Amino acid sequence: MTLTKKAPTLADLLDWLERQRSRGQVVYDEKQRCWHVLGHPEAAAVLSDPGAFSSDLQELMPQQEDFALFQRGNFVRMDPPRHRKLRGLVSQAFTPRVVAGLEPRIAQVTNELLDGAAGQTRVELIDKLAYPLPVIVIAELLGIPASDRPVFHRWAEAFFNRQNIDPDQSLLAAGKEAMENAAPTVREMNAYLLEHIRNRRGNLADDLTSKLILAEVDGERLADEEIIGFLGLLLLAGHITTTATLGNSVLCFEENPGAAADVRKDPGLLPDAIEEVLRFRTPFPRLARVATRDARIGEVDLPAGAVVMLWIAAANRDERVFTEPNRFDIHRPRNPQLAFGHGIHFCIGAPLARLEARIALGIMFQRYADISVALDEPVKEANPWLMVNVNRLPLDLRPSR
Repeated sequence: MTLTKKAPTLADLLDWLERQRSRGQVVYDEKQRCWHVLGHPEAAAVLSDPGAFSSDLQELMPQQEDFALFQRGNFVRMDPPRHRKLRGLVSQAFTPRVVAGLEPRIAQVTNELLDGAAGQTRVELIDKLAYPLPVIVIAELLGIPASDRPVFHRWAEAFFNRQNIDPDQSLLAAGKEAMENAAPTVREMNAYLLEHIRNRRGNLADDLTSKLILAEVDGERLADEEIIGFLGLLLLAGHITTTATLGNSVLCFEENPGAAADVRKDPGLLPDAIEEVLRFRTPFPRLARVATRDARIGEVDLPAGAVVMLWIAAANRDERVFTEPNRFDIHRPRNPQLAFGHGIHFCIGAPLARLEARIALGIMFQRYADISVALDEPVKEANPWLMVNVNRLPLDLRPSR
C-alpha cells in the first residue's frame, strides 16, 4: 500500500515557525543551510538595509538564459543604484493617481463578475471573482488582452503552486530544482511579453506598457528586453496578491463571524480588517536576502555570504509587537504588518491590491446578507511554504433583499 503524504497546512507552517522561534528570533538551520529571521524588528531591520543584505540572489543560482532575460527588468531582485533607476521608471507610470483612477473600473468588473453568478446560491470564489478581477484590471492597465487570463493563470500556477518545498532540503538545492521546473514557463512568458512590447512600441497607446517604453530616468530608457521583467512582475504579482487576499479575507471572516458582523455594521472598518488579514494570513510568507558583508541581526552575528530567510509570516505574529498575535482582531490600534515588505522594496502594487480587496469585499457585503464557506465541498489551500492562499473556495450565498 502506498501512503500519500498529507498536504501541508498553514497550521503546520506556523507550528514549524514557532519551533524555530523557540531557539531565538534569528537562528541557523543546518538542513536548509540558511539563517531564519523570525522576529518583526529583526526582519524590518534587514529589509531596511539593502547595503548589508542584498536582494540579488543570482550568484547563488546556476546561470539560466530564460531567467537571466526575465531578471533584466525585475527590480525586486536588484540593489541600488540600479534598483532606484528601474523602480523610478515604473513609479512614473504606476502613480497613486493612476491607481486611484482605477476605482470605478474595479467596481464595474466586480459587479459584472458577480452578475454572472446571479441567481446562484453556491459560488466558487476564486474562479468567479478572486482570480479574474485582478487579472482583468492589471491586464487592461498593461494593455494586454484580458482574454488571455487562462495563460496567466497557468504561469502563476507554475510559480506558486507546483513547486515542492521540503524544510529538510538545502535552500540552494531547492532553488535550483525550482528553477529547472519553472524554466519552460519563464521561456513562454518571456516570448509572450516581448511580442507584446514590440507590437506596442509600433502602436503606442494609453497604457502602462507604452508609458514604460517612453519613460526616462537620467536620460535612460528601457530596452524591450528590460521591460519583460517589469511586465512579468506586475502581471503575476499584480494579481496573485489580490487573489490571495480576497480568499484569505473570506476565510478569516468565516472563522471570526464577529469581525464580519462589525464590518457589516461599519464598512469603514474594512481597510483595517484587510490589514489584519494580511497580518494573520500573510500571502508571501518569506523573503530571501544574502549578506554582502559580516553583519549583525538583533543579537546574532552573521558572516558575509550568509543566506538569510526572512519569515514574514512569523514576524507578523511576533508577540513583542502584536498583542495576542494568534488572535484575528480587526480593531488593533496598531498594525505594522510586513506583508508588503518594508524599505526600498516595499511592494509597488500594494495600493492597488488594497484598493481591489476593499472594493470587492465591500460589494460582496452589500450584495449578500450572508456569506459562508460550503460545508459539503472541499476548500483547496495552496502550499503555505510557497504562498498562503486558497485555490478553491466554494461559498454559500444569501442575497440581500
